[in-house]
Amino acid sequence: MRRRRRALAANAPAAAQAAAAALPIDRLPPFDWFSSYHALGSELDPAPLAARLAEAGGRLALPVTVAAEAPLVFRAWSPDEAPAMDAFGVPSPPASAPQVRPALVICPLLAFDRTGARLGQGGGHYDRTIAALRAQGSVFVLGLAYAGQEVEQLPAEPHDQRLDAILTESGYIEVRKD
Repeated sequence: MRRRRRALAANAPAAAQAAAAALPIDRLPPFDWFSSYHALGSELDPAPLAARLAEAGGRLALPVTVAAEAPLVFRAWSPDEAPAMDAFGVPSPPASAPQVRPALVICPLLAFDRTGARLGQGGGHYDRTIAALRAQGSVFVLGLAYAGQEVEQLPAEPHDQRLDAILTESGYIEVRKD
């Protein structure tokens, strides 16, 4: 899936802009704070989507890894601020930035299916984080991916957290809740 995502990224330079334009903001639940992420490698760049959500009145936060087995924390962020490196060396808001709870989380992934199952990088960070956020109240999790990252079915374990929707350069996919 990493190889597939790299090929998709190389062949779709305008995918991030197309995905941002494809989002039907009126289909999202109300949110004040939203979390984006710093794209690593071939992950679909969420910057155009984050800009669109900010223009719609949302306030931006980024995830921060504080320890390998801990849930991510979210800190307020402005794209014009200088980043600090988190525990895994990912550019993040500095420790002095206010910690917030986003109602909307944009989630990177390696693969997804139409049930909302996602394959992440393998560390379980987003699964732990989404579980912790859902234990505190409502949160909407939006997977951001290239359309070619869709697979027919992903295996899911009890700890895996499902996406509420997926956004690709080809459109918005609502996940059916059973």
